[in-house]
Amino acid sequence: MTHRPGSKRGVSVTNIPLIYDFMYNLTMLICKLLLIADIIIMSWVVLARYVTAIPAPSWGEEIILTLMGYMSVLSAALAIRRNAHVRMQAFDRYLPPMLLKILELFSDCCVMGLAFVMLVVGWKYATGIGAKGTYISLPNVSKIWMYLPIPVAGLAMIFFELERIVMDIEE
Repeated sequence: MTHRPGSKRGVSVTNIPLIYDFMYNLTMLICKLLLIADIIIMSWVVLARYVTAIPAPSWGEEIILTLMGYMSVLSAALAIRRNAHVRMQAFDRYLPPMLLKILELFSDCCVMGLAFVMLVVGWKYATGIGAKGTYISLPNVSKIWMYLPIPVAGLAMIFFELERIVMDIEE
């Protein structure tokens, strides 16, 4: 819905980049907070191995791995927005610009397809296998949290890939 003159409702087309900026910054903030939590827990676990006065958390390693899962897939979604993924550019200068644009759009569509697979299949795993198990060291916590990063990242990838496709079309 575009903003009509005189109307106070709706989303202006000029505000869409602001929404993407906000979501990017929010996702980046979440990744930073997860990294801080990861470092604190990891430091605690390592110190507890060498300093007997510090009690070792039994749940530390499982939580560290879960937080790393969230960080890795969310940071991959962030890389889409910055167009920072590893890609082959050896032949770009030899190909016609129109073919490069078509290949870029094809690549974006493939990533979008992967994102939908991550969202759908990841959700099935999270609500299926994940909902049936619990962490070994935290028997009251469902393993859904271990599988949830995949559909969450799929959703984030879809969001940022839509912007990338629009940008590639407008170039």
